[in-house]
Amino acid sequence: MINSAVILAAGFGSRLKDMTKLRPKGFLPLEGISLIERSIQNLHKCGIKNIYIGTGYLSEYYEELAQKYEGIVCIKSDKFETTSSMYTLYNMRDIIKDDFLLLESDLLYEIKALRLLLEDSRDDIILSSGKTYSNDEVYIQKDKNSNLQNMSKNSDDLEYVSGELVGISKLSMSRYRQMNTIFASCMVSDPKIDYEYIMVQSSKDNPYYVKNSEDLIWCEIDDASHLKRAQTLILPKIKRREMNIKKNILLNPGPATTTNSVKMAQVVPDICPREYEFGDLMEFVSNELSSIVSNSDEYSTILFGGSGTAVVESIISSVVPHDRGIIIVNNGAYGKRMSQIADSYDMNFLEFESSPIEPIDLQKLEEFIKNSKNISHLAVIHNETTTGLLNDLDAFGSLAKKYHIELIVDAMSSYAAIPIDMKKQNIHYLAASSNKNIQGMAGVGFVIANKESIEKLKDIKPRNFYLNLYAQYQNFIKSHQMRFTPPVQTLYALKQAIIEAKEEGIDKRYLRYSKSWETLTKKLKELGLKYLVDDKYHSKIITSIFIPDGVDFDDMHDYFYERDFTIYPGKVADFNTFRVANIGDIDYQDMEAFLILLEEYLYEN
Repeated sequence: MINSAVILAAGFGSRLKDMTKLRPKGFLPLEGISLIERSIQNLHKCGIKNIYIGTGYLSEYYEELAQKYEGIVCIKSDKFETTSSMYTLYNMRDIIKDDFLLLESDLLYEIKALRLLLEDSRDDIILSSGKTYSNDEVYIQKDKNSNLQNMSKNSDDLEYVSGELVGISKLSMSRYRQMNTIFASCMVSDPKIDYEYIMVQSSKDNPYYVKNSEDLIWCEIDDASHLKRAQTLILPKIKRREMNIKKNILLNPGPATTTNSVKMAQVVPDICPREYEFGDLMEFVSNELSSIVSNSDEYSTILFGGSGTAVVESIISSVVPHDRGIIIVNNGAYGKRMSQIADSYDMNFLEFESSPIEPIDLQKLEEFIKNSKNISHLAVIHNETTTGLLNDLDAFGSLAKKYHIELIVDAMSSYAAIPIDMKKQNIHYLAASSNKNIQGMAGVGFVIANKESIEKLKDIKPRNFYLNLYAQYQNFIKSHQMRFTPPVQTLYALKQAIIEAKEEGIDKRYLRYSKSWETLTKKLKELGLKYLVDDKYHSKIITSIFIPDGVDFDDMHDYFYERDFTIYPGKVADFNTFRVANIGDIDYQDMEAFLILLEEYLYEN
């Protein structure tokens, strides 16, 4: 765990000489708060207790600042006038004793920059961003595994540009010692070497990992134009993103807790959704949603304004020919809901019922399929949100292929968390929504469909109007528009949620969810509380927990709600349960906080 940070603050700030004659560059104020204090406050918010500042020019300012904050130690370079940043770092070698974050003093950045490094388990990381257009960039070249290969202020020195150096890194002590050894060997001949050059040299045999955040908000302030940009553009963006919005911990199975940046993405200028610009946004959203589970050459995402149930209804009512039938696997409330949809359209459907807490008997299902006549589709839930039971998509895909029927999957509670490969698993239609694991706002449902399959729908007479899947698909292909008014702001939020999902990585998101689930179930066992689905069949997404005798769910719900946590009632008729989901912008620490309250509540009751 990182407890220390090093800030390099020895330089003159010569390109801002009119403003730095009487104070160091780190003391440039933005809305009354200096750059250095903004960094210190950000570091403290992230739990960094020890801050070492490498000083030089007008070092007394930093010495005075150290009296204001706990845990600050200033180390002055006696050669700051004739050396550069690496010497400032080298000069601190007898003071620094453990792994640390390395920052430059002239940065304005959102706190996310620190959290990206602190939440990553790797030891040595360089943070990079997308294009800043600041006219003073340090460009990064990394390989396909995100290992550092080179850095330079001249992009022509690189084979290609992978990103821009932010000026915030994470260093292990072994890396720091290696950098000092390299610098000591060339210090006499070139004392003005910058630390970036030494980083590249130390990365040759044991490379740094380059962590990229395309939408990171930050800037370096080296001259007057940089300062103006920081004041008028960067700081307002950071304030909007880090706006103090109360965070409720939603343990219901969706909508999920969202990041502030997803919430704030909805605050945009009004736009007519028929403009080309908005069509481009929807095309981005459609393509990116497809890419999580498929490839855009063979699959397409069709967007609807509506809930997850709306798109499940769109699939079932649109894809089954009038003279054919569908088998629906019902092993929970959401499988039952698909049957209710089919029944409301007077469709030919057969229901295969199975336990909501035990794995489906695949041999019985195969016999059921074999003995069913004139069936075109098989419909299943991936993660049954009623209980947390995870159904085997590989097996369903194989059965569908064997009997020449198409597979429909409701992936509402698994998409963007549990890995899915539509082609490999033989999935023809997949339904999901914007407000669960993708961590967007509620209001957009979507269908990811095999293009060959959806083209066959043109010969099926529509059973409804708004939810007709083929009509929605055709309109989007032609115009990148929904046929009817879309939820504009929700789509802006969904775009931001997609960007954040890609940054985190779907595999890592599921690991985060899984750690929260493991934290939950370990404590439930300690408390003697039981849950419905055995661990080996569990999705690790949502858990249906038995309510202890004598406990009233509504009373328990209100107890948690008053303390900013939301739990959800159970939905299995034969069992008295409540549900806890571990999705959204929460982690195991939020789950630990919930469990402390749960233990207190049970003790009091």
